[in-house]
Amino acid sequence: MKPKPISHPISEPGKKLAGKIAIITGGDSGIGKAIALLFAEHGANIVVVYLREHKDAHKTEQEILERGVQTLFLSGDIAKENFCKKVIEQTILKFGKINILINNAAVQYPQKNPEDISKDQLIRTFSTNVFSAFYMTAAALPYMKKGSCIINTTSVTAYRGSKSLIDYSSTKGALVAFTRSLSTALIEREIRVNGVAPGPIWTPLIPSSFSEDKIKTFGTDVPMKRAGQTQEVAPCYLFLASDDSSYMTGQVLHPNGGEIING
Repeated sequence: MKPKPISHPISEPGKKLAGKIAIITGGDSGIGKAIALLFAEHGANIVVVYLREHKDAHKTEQEILERGVQTLFLSGDIAKENFCKKVIEQTILKFGKINILINNAAVQYPQKNPEDISKDQLIRTFSTNVFSAFYMTAAALPYMKKGSCIINTTSVTAYRGSKSLIDYSSTKGALVAFTRSLSTALIEREIRVNGVAPGPIWTPLIPSSFSEDKIKTFGTDVPMKRAGQTQEVAPCYLFLASDDSSYMTGQVLHPNGGEIING
């Protein structure tokens, strides 16, 4: 064949993200923490953005530092555009560049009936889950060069819905469309944009959102009959952030326990 196919591995053995700077919203706990620790294992310096869970943040910071990389932890509300701009400014001030942006933080407020979703709840959910991704992306893009990437955390609920999380599911559907649209807008800049749509994953968001009865059966309705762990989700982000996924943009990975959602 001329030219011959290239068959050798893209990434060098060991650290796939050596020297890169990754911003992770909601990185103090849950899926975000698992991503931060895995990225640190692969040599990335980590910027963690979190709301106000200072105890969790301090513990996560120490675990990242133990992996021999640098960190920057910033506390504030990503629903506010000015704070998102501050995150980018502080990242550039400390590290001088941005290679990876992960829009991961989200809130959810289950309601039994659709009419129980108040205007304030709707605004808060969309502001945190969707508007923040726009704010962070717009602020970061001037510093993101060829080879950079953006990864958005959507959800299985974006594809199959959730009767008690209508507004949350709607925001996650918006993030799927955002991912696909942004990927086409940035393809000529050679900045890749992808997403991850977790299924039922055991994170602090679950016990803070649902009743004890719901928690007891959480995750048992998927084919694997159990909830996933955050460490089972983080490798999706590593793949999408590394050169291993160089031929992927506008796509979504689905760590969801075997649920087929055709998305």
